[in-house]
Amino acid sequence: LHQYMRKGLFKSTTLFCTFDIRNLYTMLPQEEALNVLVEFLHVHGYTKVKGIPLETIRLLASIVLKENVFVYGKKIYQQVLGGAMGSSFTLTLANIFMWKWQKELVRRQDMTCEYYGRYIDDVFMTWNKSENALKQILDNANTWHSNIKLEYKIGKSLPFLDVLLTNINGTLSTSVYHKPAAEPYVVPFISDHPRHVFENIVQTSLRRAIKYSSTFQLFNDERRYIKSTFLYNGYPSSFIDKTFRKFFSGYISSRSFLPFLDNERQFSQIRIALSGQPSRQQSQVEMRIATLTNDNEHLIEDSDKKREFSIPENKKPNESQNKLIIHYTHEKRFNTRKRDLHCTFQEKFANTPIIETKLIIGNRNRINTMKELIRKRPRQAMLKNKDETSMINEKKSRL
Repeated sequence: LHQYMRKGLFKSTTLFCTFDIRNLYTMLPQEEALNVLVEFLHVHGYTKVKGIPLETIRLLASIVLKENVFVYGKKIYQQVLGGAMGSSFTLTLANIFMWKWQKELVRRQDMTCEYYGRYIDDVFMTWNKSENALKQILDNANTWHSNIKLEYKIGKSLPFLDVLLTNINGTLSTSVYHKPAAEPYVVPFISDHPRHVFENIVQTSLRRAIKYSSTFQLFNDERRYIKSTFLYNGYPSSFIDKTFRKFFSGYISSRSFLPFLDNERQFSQIRIALSGQPSRQQSQVEMRIATLTNDNEHLIEDSDKKREFSIPENKKPNESQNKLIIHYTHEKRFNTRKRDLHCTFQEKFANTPIIETKLIIGNRNRINTMKELIRKRPRQAMLKNKDETSMINEKKSRL
């Protein structure tokens, strides 16, 4: 979007358009989606992925997509349209299906030098012609596929995901978007979580505020909202201020004891620093893509060809060697456990070779109570096939 602005295409009359696909995950046509998956891999130069032929990938994908069953009203149903909600594969397949669906729309946007961006089933576009012309294009897009129906909004101020974008006389203004119906709840401070969890939540909110706020004033408004939200959830004011100072001190050197930025120069300095840093999720995705691409480039097409000699593999050093890793479920009453275990380890194994082993102690968060109380799996008796005798007896009992 910044490149779009640098080209002088962003004007006072520029309109924004956002739309999302209605129930995309559960409306995917299964066979067509599998065909698009194979086409996507072909277009990007893949004949195999990790040594697996595309025909096999399609077969495996078909099993994951089609072999989904659920129980409702003492009956077992099989899903014949779309994929399982919450499945990482369904999300990936929906993303690839949208890659195919959007081609005509992207082509039209490129012809008019307009911006087009998509996050799975949410799309953001710019437009410099009449609003009616844009509506005609979107209404036409609604007829491209019987299962893909979009719901759109057009205006000069629109939210896209968690960002609010506004065109103020040809100047782009951005800020954090909060849904009107959303409650100001975060993880309560009284919850039984490790201390660093609360710090991470506060710092993540600050990081998002700096990235999304286009002006110092908008950032200060969001900072006040953040503090109010955490106070509402039982976070001590001293803890919030300390976390604020710790976050800001990582980017600027300041002698101020106040838990906020002094001026717009400091805000700009931090914003520039953060803008160049990808999120942890983005870094992980890029790393996986790079690894996959690298492996694909070195695939041997004829897997049946026998090697006349074998090359010994270089053994990678074992990262867990000389390490003792212990995890335990976090509880506040065990807040000294890490220190106690380290002390015991030092006392018992001092002057022995074992002391060279690095002791690493971590903790797991406790399982959500709601997950423990809600029964998601059907009872085992419902999943067993009944023999003919039991079925006849069951019918007789009903009569």
